[in-house]
Amino acid sequence: METIDLLRSGQLQGIKRLDLAADLTEFPIEIFDLADSLEILNLSDNNLRSLPDDLGRLHQLKVIFMSNNNFEEIPNVVADCPNLSMLGFKSNKIKIVDENRLPLNLRWLILTDNKLERLPNSIGKLQRLQKLMLAGNQLRSLPDEMAACHNLELIRLAANRLESLPSWLFTLPRLSWLAYAGNPCCVANLSPTVPIIPWADLTLSDTLGEGASGVISQGVWQPPAQPPTDVAIKIFKGAITSDGTPADEMNACLAAGGHPHLVGALGKISDCPDNRSGLILSLIPPDYGNLGNPPSLDTCTRDTYAAGTSFSVAAILQIAIGICAAAAHLHAQGIMHGDLYAHNILVNGTDLHTLLGDFGAASSYDRNDPIASLALERLEVRAFGCLLEDLLDRCQLLDDNLAKLKLDELRQDCLQPIPAKRPLFSEIDRILAEIKADFQI
Repeated sequence: METIDLLRSGQLQGIKRLDLAADLTEFPIEIFDLADSLEILNLSDNNLRSLPDDLGRLHQLKVIFMSNNNFEEIPNVVADCPNLSMLGFKSNKIKIVDENRLPLNLRWLILTDNKLERLPNSIGKLQRLQKLMLAGNQLRSLPDEMAACHNLELIRLAANRLESLPSWLFTLPRLSWLAYAGNPCCVANLSPTVPIIPWADLTLSDTLGEGASGVISQGVWQPPAQPPTDVAIKIFKGAITSDGTPADEMNACLAAGGHPHLVGALGKISDCPDNRSGLILSLIPPDYGNLGNPPSLDTCTRDTYAAGTSFSVAAILQIAIGICAAAAHLHAQGIMHGDLYAHNILVNGTDLHTLLGDFGAASSYDRNDPIASLALERLEVRAFGCLLEDLLDRCQLLDDNLAKLKLDELRQDCLQPIPAKRPLFSEIDRILAEIKADFQI
């Protein structure tokens, strides 16, 4: 994190990224001295309410982060930055986005946790928009003009006031990741009966990880007069995340039930400290690791992988079979995962067993509604197609080239721009089984 003193002394000349949190109430004019190099400006966690009228002088600027400030509207001057592709105003007090003032080159717009009641109709002009984060607002509808956002791949609508999802949403050719829990239109999905586990029966030890929704720790569950069990314990933070609310995440995880390829819940914790909520999860053995890493600013909607990562055809097939089975199980319960990505998949390095986790973006729906069921499943099928594409792009071409061609045909079917032409997960499962049998992989 840079300091205001370094900025004012001129020691930051030539930098491409500036991160500055210093209780600012005014935009430091010294930032303009960086105009020829600055590409990413992060002024999150300050007390800003406005931006200077000549912001467009920052002609190299590609990314603006203004989370946790005091903006009540998106300043119109952001449209004057010709190269701006990402705009983040999470956790402000934004009520208004004026018509025709969003930069036309935007790929990624973050307005999570604000007070938006409507979006401008002109958002339909953002032809490059791929990622739209709107969770935690007061939206009752989306502009019909958004049907023209043909590059939109990920949209977060959780925790708003939507009575229904617009029909055009399911015609978007590239939409792959959708979250809408916490809206009136999201059908409550009753979870199966799960054990209620008193906090007193748990002992926490090392922290295993921390995400936007909560902290996961290793621990021991020991009911009275029973042997101890090693478990993972997730304590939710209670705040809105980019995907939705922790309460909706917990409900979806419980409703999913058990499956060999899901990170499932063993029980719900009662009497958590500070009135928080918590889940007991299966403890994942240490030989499991993440299949991929989250998207970067450049990739926007697509996962990243460590340099040199490669997969054999057999490995791709094994991973695909497991994740297809997990997705099919979820949709049989009326649950869309909403975040089917490699970075949410754990894989065992020995036998390539996979586990799909993280229900933060999951949404439920009525399985008895055939139109909604088919539309939502085929939307998630495209996410599966993106995963398959990522793996095939890193495929080792050895002796299984014909099998790779079959997998590539399946990838193309899953990525069909007309959603109705995509296969369902039951059909994908059948195709994967045939490939496995035909090529004895």
